[in-house]
This record gives sequence, C-alpha cells and structure tokens, in this order.
Amino acid sequence: MSYAAPDDPAAARGISRRAQSDIYRAGISGSTPRVPIDPVALENAARKALSAEAFAYIAGGAGAERTVAANRAAFERRQVWPRPLRDVSVRDLSTDLLGIHRPTPLLLAPLGVMEMAHPEADLAVARAAASLGIPYTLSNQASFPMEEVRDAAPHGARFFQLYWSASDELNASLLRRAEASGCQAIVVTLDTHLLGWRTRDLDLAYLPFTRGLGIAQYTSDPVFQQLVRERVRRGADASAPPPPPPVRVTPRTIRAGISIARKGAAITGSGGLRENLRSPLPRAAVETFLDVFSTPALTWEDLAKAREWTTLPIVLKGIVHPDDAGRALDAGADGVWVSNHGGRQIDQSVPTLDALPGVVERIGGRVPVVFDSGVRGGADIAIALSLGATAVALGRPYAYGLAIAGEEGVGEVIRNVLAELDITLGLSGHTAVSQLGPDALRRA
Repeated sequence: MSYAAPDDPAAARGISRRAQSDIYRAGISGSTPRVPIDPVALENAARKALSAEAFAYIAGGAGAERTVAANRAAFERRQVWPRPLRDVSVRDLSTDLLGIHRPTPLLLAPLGVMEMAHPEADLAVARAAASLGIPYTLSNQASFPMEEVRDAAPHGARFFQLYWSASDELNASLLRRAEASGCQAIVVTLDTHLLGWRTRDLDLAYLPFTRGLGIAQYTSDPVFQQLVRERVRRGADASAPPPPPPVRVTPRTIRAGISIARKGAAITGSGGLRENLRSPLPRAAVETFLDVFSTPALTWEDLAKAREWTTLPIVLKGIVHPDDAGRALDAGADGVWVSNHGGRQIDQSVPTLDALPGVVERIGGRVPVVFDSGVRGGADIAIALSLGATAVALGRPYAYGLAIAGEEGVGEVIRNVLAELDITLGLSGHTAVSQLGPDALRRA
C-alpha cells in the first residue's frame, strides 16, 4: 500500500481525487473499502472486531467520559467557512515540523498495547505510516521493542514517546535507544504521572500491563532487566518485605500467567513457555514495571535531565494551559503538544481545541505546536490548523483500522483522513495548509 511517496511532499497533493477514484472504481466490481469511512461506523466495526477488554481500553475515557465528549463538542462549535470561485486546482498539504519539510501536517499519536488490536501491532502501524510519509509516534507502552519497529519500517519517520519513569537510569537508557534506532524526536508525556480513573477498565477489572502486555520497551531494555534481577534477588532475601498476597486461582488467572510467561522471554532469555512459567523473572518484570512506570514527583526542574540523555528535539505533550506553554519555552522545549490524553486522564477536563488558541498565542511561533484529542477526520485537522496548530495527531481511529484490517486498515484510515483534509482545504478556498487561519472558521 502506498498512497504518497514519503520523500516527495508534492505526492500528497490531490490525494482526495485519487482516494475517491480508487474507491468508486473498485465499487464497479462490487468491492467496498476494508474499513468504514464514517467515523461512527468505524468505531462500531472496531467494537465488533475487538474483545470487550481491548475496546474498553482503546475507546474509554476517564470518569463519566465528559472530557471525551467535550473534545468532540469543541469541534462542533467551529464551522469551516467556504470561499468559492478561487483557483484551488493545485493544493499543497506540506508543512515544516521540527526542522523537516513533511508531506502533510498529520502525525500518528502514541497508542500503547496495540497487540490488543492486532498481533502485528506497532509493526503494522509503522509500515502503514511509512508508506504514506506520516511520522509515527511510537509509544513507550508499545508491544514491540523500538528496534524491531525500526526494522519493520526502516524508511519511516518516527518519534519516541517517553513516560517519565521513577528510574532516571531507565529513562536515560530508553532515550539513548530511541536516538540510536533513528527516532527524530522525543515526546515526553506529562499528564500521566498518575493513572487516570478509567471507569470502563475498572468495571472489567482489566489493566493489560498486569498481563505482561505493552511492556516490550521495558523488557528489552538492559537497565530494566537489571532492575528485575535485583527485585528477584531482594525477594530471596529473608529480610525483604513479604510479597503481595496470592490471587485466587481461576481459569482467567491461569490465562494471565501464561500471557506473562510468554512475554517474559526477553527477561529470561528463554523462549520456552514451561521455563518461563517456572521462572520468577516474568512476574517480577510486571511488578517492576508497575513500580517504576511513572512518578508523581516529576517537576519542571527534572526536565533538564532529558537534555543530558539525548540530543534529539524534545516535545512536551500534555500542555493545555498558556502558563505551562510559557514554562515549556523557559525549559527550552523544542515543541509543545496540546493534549488531554484523549480524555483518558481527567473527567470534565478542558477540551483541547478550546485550549489551543491560548497556547498558540503564548508560544508566539517560537516552537511548533502539535495538537490532539477529539480528532476523527480531515475537517477536524483543518479546524485545528486554522486555530494555530502546526501539526495534528490522530489516535483512536487508526487503532480501529488496525483492529479491523491490520496494516491495510491503518493505511486506509490515514488515506481517508488526508483525503478529507485535502477536500476541505480546496472547498474552503485554500491551496495550502499554511493559508489556514482563524478567518477560515466561524463559531457555530
């Protein structure tokens, strides 16, 4: 699948015409798209393709999910203002981001535990993104190590998202690996120093990490592996604190144990299920992850350490207040990412689209502003760009495409979003995304 050449920004021009032509021509012989194009139908199809636990984890938000709804409502309050009778026969979606001229302003946001959606998980996403020239922000909670993702799509543009761990040695190791594996930037997520109150997951009593899922970046890391071995040694010490009480043995307990054992090969050095079931290392790896995953003690002063760990540009993700945007500039950030984690962290939080103009004003063009949360299609991207975003990140929709049709599903979702952006650009009377501004919109 290749809808646009990654090395040619002009290749994204006219993508809407090609996309519609391909779909309608295929329809002559009775073929329809692999994934639904309507956002609601896309989500419903993914619900059918996913387990109840996987859909809850991907689609769910915090609390009563009012932030998820508010993110969408903020888009509903803006309307694109069409301006006809302008020559829009040639359109350009390209933009500059972090010193690189890119074919479109679209990114893929970091989504963890994609093995819940498809066995090839991040590998499939990376290949689809690379085929379309779209930077992929690889999650710290990925299902495959960053080096394997690089090998799956060696020509793709990748950023690496860091959840700031309680272990600085681990943070430094992850950033060194990200730089060595060819990532172009580090995205430090700031809003997950505590895990949000995610009601769908709580109702199901399901957190994938407790099954050993989504921790491949950790189990493949030498510093983390050493932390696990030290934990096992401490557990053998008679003076060590007592272990947590055992869980009740049920068929689900057994399945969880097998899942953990299978994921423990990187720690034990053995691919054998029986050996991993007997080893204390896989369970210790999960417990170590749960201990070090994040730190509520993280402050602005700590961010200076990241400059010692990497030479890559650093983007701070989770900025929604103008004052924090100012502090990000003071801290020397190379970019800010306006996000409320797709509504997954705080219920009744400020919707990101409402926060975007204030952040853009405070930034004043000194660094790029990336935007996410609530984005479902190309018209949403046009609205966010009009309010000052440099680039826009897509999240849940590509996970739904992955669940429905793997790599091809991700590619079709990206193609559809870009096609709608291209159409929206032209129908609103613009020939380049750089022309979009507040005058392209009106309040509903």
